[in-house]
Amino acid sequence: MESIIQIDQLTKRFPVGTGQFTALKDISLEFRKGEFTGFVGPSGSGKTTLLNIIGSLDTPTEGEVTVLGHSIAQLTHKQSAQLRNRHLGFIFQTYNLFPVYTVYENVEFALLLQHMPAAERRKAVLDALEWVGLTDKIDSKPAQLSGGEGQRVAIARAMVKRPAIMLADEPTANLDSKNSHHILQTMKQLNEELDTTFLFATHDEKVMAYLTRIISLEDGRVVKDEEIMMDNVIEG
Repeated sequence: MESIIQIDQLTKRFPVGTGQFTALKDISLEFRKGEFTGFVGPSGSGKTTLLNIIGSLDTPTEGEVTVLGHSIAQLTHKQSAQLRNRHLGFIFQTYNLFPVYTVYENVEFALLLQHMPAAERRKAVLDALEWVGLTDKIDSKPAQLSGGEGQRVAIARAMVKRPAIMLADEPTANLDSKNSHHILQTMKQLNEELDTTFLFATHDEKVMAYLTRIISLEDGRVVKDEEIMMDNVIEG
């Protein structure tokens, strides 16, 4: 299967006072197209930092990270923005929806950045809202939505451009169990139908039950990289 992310001897340090804090230490990993993988571990283990570097929101201190053929360390700010706008989707625990925009407008926003023609844009938005079961909320504002609906809009907004890679940072943190499973089933379906690679940062056991690969982090190091048999993954 096609490799789309390559991480070689990645180390990330942050300045703290007069010294430095090492958030990631000598990490080497590879990810294939269509994976449904999670970085798991306690708070401070480096999950979000790793996700941010893969998403070109940050850069390595040492080592090499290549995403879809692009070396993250070599990208300019403009090139990083283009990579994110065209090929990467982001889902966060806070939905980050624009409160004054409708559901339709929130999902459409990512396509406006790509200067997509209006007719193509409309079809893509309606397709994305159909994926997450929210075509009946098209004219609603975020304040009129439940937590689960808000997160589904966030998924639609991330998926509308059909990204090669979806990065999800604690996407179920603010959801109850029922809504969490609904969101995860939606993500799994999109993963299978569109062959999008999903990478999660999480310590939620509900998320872990859906993953087909679990990479455990402790103190910035990979301590386990485990493929999960499909029979063990929750279906439906």
